Amino acid sequence: MPETPPPPAVPSRSPVAREKLRIVSYNVRRCYGLDGRYAPERIAEVLAETGAQVVALQELDVNRSRSGGVDQAMAIASALRMNLHFHPAMRVVEELYGDAILSVLPLRLVKAGALPGPGGRWHMEPRGALWVEARLPGARVQILNTHFGLFSGERLQQAQAILGPGWMGHADCTGPAVLVGDLNSRPSSRAYRLLAAHLADAQTLIPGPPRATFPTRWPLLRIDHAFVRGGVAVESVRVVRTGAARVASDHLPLCVDLSIPVMAEAATQPEMESVP
Repeated sequence: MPETPPPPAVPSRSPVAREKLRIVSYNVRRCYGLDGRYAPERIAEVLAETGAQVVALQELDVNRSRSGGVDQAMAIASALRMNLHFHPAMRVVEELYGDAILSVLPLRLVKAGALPGPGGRWHMEPRGALWVEARLPGARVQILNTHFGLFSGERLQQAQAILGPGWMGHADCTGPAVLVGDLNSRPSSRAYRLLAAHLADAQTLIPGPPRATFPTRWPLLRIDHAFVRGGVAVESVRVVRTGAARVASDHLPLCVDLSIPVMAEAATQPEMESVP
């Protein structure tokens, strides 16, 4: 009787499945709504309705007198029962202002740091970025959240930095990766074009016209973005326009559904060190 041949070997590095990931990018304008009210709880309500697993927030106040001394990042994370990493792009004694990544998934902070500014005599708002590794079953994805400046040259410098060796060009930023944030950059801008030359704009990977997020009442500008690489597939993109979202901030949330490749060896990958 002939022997039964062994089953074919499965390559250890080939994708065996895909995991779903919903991520929201949202400039919350220090939780200051169009009705003139500071309301972190309303921001949390908007985010809860999205069902996102990862939330990237820009323009958060922490312990600032202008917004009642509330730790807005912690208040929103607590309401959503999410893990939190916050980076203060600006410090004024004990008052902080910056960006955060929240998630129901396990997160590991890889890097939080400043981005280059215009320098010289210009006294502009400092800008920064956060890089975390999020863990899905059998997969890891690098997620970066940032908020670029208001001037063209400044934004170009910041895009170059994000793509450079300190961030997405680092040896540890391999495999599935997502860059989100308020980039203050229209698709015609130099900063956007540089990013789009190296990453895929999520909105260009799905049918239909791109969705604008700013300003809230009449969204005309596409300045909040999600870029992907490393086998990340985009399933859908929507701009959240619920009743609360129309009042909670001057930006609308950008909600992106992604499909992340699961690698056979993902469970045995060694831990990365934090990037200096």
